[in-house]
Amino acid sequence: PYLREWIKPDNNPLIVADASINKTKFRDPTTAWMGKDGHWRIVMGSLRKHSRGLAIMYRSKDFMKWVKAKHPLHSTNGTGNWECPDFFPVALKGTNGIDQYGEEYKYVLKNSMDLTRFEYYTLGKYDTKKDRYVPDVGSIDSWKGLRFDYGNFYASKTFYDTSKNRRVIWGWSNESDIFPEDDNAKGWAGIQLIPRKVWLDPSGKQLVQWPVEELETLRTQKVQLSNKKLNNGEKVEVTGITPAQADVEVTFSFASLDKAESFDPSWTDMYAQDVCGLKGADVQGGLGPFGLATLATENLEENTPVFFRVFKAQQNYKVLLCSDAKRSTLKFNETMYKVSFAGFVDVDLADKKLSLRSLIDNSVIESFGAGGKTCITSRVYPTLAINEKAHLFAFNNGTEPITIETLDAWSMGKAK
Repeated sequence: PYLREWIKPDNNPLIVADASINKTKFRDPTTAWMGKDGHWRIVMGSLRKHSRGLAIMYRSKDFMKWVKAKHPLHSTNGTGNWECPDFFPVALKGTNGIDQYGEEYKYVLKNSMDLTRFEYYTLGKYDTKKDRYVPDVGSIDSWKGLRFDYGNFYASKTFYDTSKNRRVIWGWSNESDIFPEDDNAKGWAGIQLIPRKVWLDPSGKQLVQWPVEELETLRTQKVQLSNKKLNNGEKVEVTGITPAQADVEVTFSFASLDKAESFDPSWTDMYAQDVCGLKGADVQGGLGPFGLATLATENLEENTPVFFRVFKAQQNYKVLLCSDAKRSTLKFNETMYKVSFAGFVDVDLADKKLSLRSLIDNSVIESFGAGGKTCITSRVYPTLAINEKAHLFAFNNGTEPITIETLDAWSMGKAK
């Protein structure tokens, strides 16, 4: 019962790549699901020729002998090797998870892209008779597509939690410096991130994620702010908690969208991450940048800002969420991975409010914009803003005043 002794069966391995598959690009089976024909199915990540990513399907009657399907569940040219594929249904309404594979549901196909080291997903339909997945029209099936997380988040896997009728995703965040010895010196070998509940947004166009409710049992000391106005260049420190290990939820509001800066048409084909690199937390805008300065020294010589910036495009407004690690540490090393991660947030600004939640835990910051529509994870390694010397601020570097409608922050205890 303690899983201490293992015996390798004679029929191991159960699945072997055939001659048509590059054996070095063949790995990471999904959770199996059963079709209406009574056969089990799984999907493996792979690569055809040089650039077509594959989700290869196998079927089995008894879970022991597996037969490769004539065609993959799905494939996309120009995406490179697919790792850690995940394929699962989501309910069309509500936040509950499902574990039934019928044609009446929406489906998610996620792949971890070996070339970019980011994860991408599409929403679509599953033809159970042909065993084919077809992305929805408008669901971008490439490196410009949707991501679970726009930061240091990889090799994720979901599972259906029967006890609470929810789908939970667990991601991995690694050390990413150029030289392995630098990563080893940090004392970590990657970490598993906080589990998140995942469901379909009411728009049907994307997924939403939120930390599992069990995390709230670790909250201890609480502080609050409300109706705090921040003019251009102002900041307010959040005191009374442990900033190096904290859970922070904040709602910002603003009186008008009139001063939102114009979205440069030349940025249209750029990744959000590149726009954040141009428009960092210290670059004054109209509506933003405003947000949280996490793992900060008192004078902000070290800090990792997580912030919003609102742009006015030709037809609508664009909201950018950034987690900028460029000033996260004073340690100067050209090989250190200090990236400005970012994603656009598909949110209605009619109420002129934006919400942000950040989970801060020494070397990791997980942020959830607009109730979990856009999520970003950063790994940072400050030299001064550590333990009791870390600070947390809310700030506004835009010309337009911002109001902190509510801010709730908790010190976080250790898992029991």
